[in-house]
Amino acid sequence: MIVGIGVDLVDIPRFERTMTRTPRLLERLFSAAERERSTRSLAARYAAKEALIKALGGSDGLHWTEVEIASEASGRPYFVLSGSTQDVVERRGITKLHLSMSHDANLATAYVVAEADA
Repeated sequence: MIVGIGVDLVDIPRFERTMTRTPRLLERLFSAAERERSTRSLAARYAAKEALIKALGGSDGLHWTEVEIASEASGRPYFVLSGSTQDVVERRGITKLHLSMSHDANLATAYVVAEADA
């Protein structure tokens, strides 16, 4: 059963300017593995984290670096949750998170569907 849907859109040039102005955001928003990615990829991952917050109905108990976006061999993205963030998702009864991300031209987008057992 679907319990939440979230979508987010990021302006990549604006995201790049923000990251340049405030370099400490890189460590506050992204895991060590994510920090190795391009700015376009980071913008999509930022959108995914924002979309997750929307799908969950809020950010209480969630920590940015405890939400990592990894990829299967096929390129399909998925969430790797840890710490209190994983606990929050489990307490909310969410058993599956679906994620789709894309970036083209100057935009990055992400769509998240949160499911719980009926």
